Amino acid sequence: MKRVAIQGYKGCFHEEAARSFYGDDIACVECDSFEDIFKALDSGAADAAVMAIENTVSGGLIRNFELLRESGRKIVGEVYLRICQNLMALPGQKLEDIREVRTHYMAINQTRAFFEKECPWIRLTESEDTAKSAMEIARDKVYGVGAVASTLAARLNGLEILAPGIETYKQNFTRFIFFDESYKVEAPDKSSLCFTLPHKPGSLAQILTILSFYDMNLTRIQSLPIPGREWQYFFYADITFDSYERYTQALSAVRPLIEDLSILGEYKKL
Repeated sequence: MKRVAIQGYKGCFHEEAARSFYGDDIACVECDSFEDIFKALDSGAADAAVMAIENTVSGGLIRNFELLRESGRKIVGEVYLRICQNLMALPGQKLEDIREVRTHYMAINQTRAFFEKECPWIRLTESEDTAKSAMEIARDKVYGVGAVASTLAARLNGLEILAPGIETYKQNFTRFIFFDESYKVEAPDKSSLCFTLPHKPGSLAQILTILSFYDMNLTRIQSLPIPGREWQYFFYADITFDSYERYTQALSAVRPLIEDLSILGEYKKL
């Protein structure tokens, strides 16, 4: 059974993503922070790890781009997971019985419109984690209090979903990336890169022109400041391609024009 480090508690969206990638035959290693998932890998406490990297509503998780670069770990795959938020509580209760809901602040932000319209009497209380809130309600048998979490969290904790899919934006997806030294990637058609450029006009345009010439499809680019170097940036880019040979040619063509290039992973796109 593969041990997969997740940020959060069992039943969280990270576990859903891990099950989507590996199947159900996994053991989750719960980590309090994203930094801790890399510590779990380094210590041997986990065989693999999953980390959220961007969301269609809130954008990129900036700190996680830095962790990815600093870790030296390689991405071996990705999963796009639709974030479906559900209101759940101990069985036998109705919506009007619930006086308080505990969940993570991001889940509150994603579902506030539902509570304001459908059940304004419910007090929303921020908690550490969506799945942890569900677990604590089930463990302590707390009636009159609900949680907002995943369907998996409801199933694992024996809670009843009182209102499914209460998120405001239905097209809310999070992209998760995976790290696993034992995972064999066959016929990669996507790559994640990090590079820096000389601080002069047109340097980024040159790189993008070359990538386009070699039929590279730029699906994402993110710039982050380089600490201690004014007005210079790390560029994080995702590219997809049909020909691995053309991809390697493109990298060879851009290397003389950049100051540094790190391949963060080569894997299969979804």
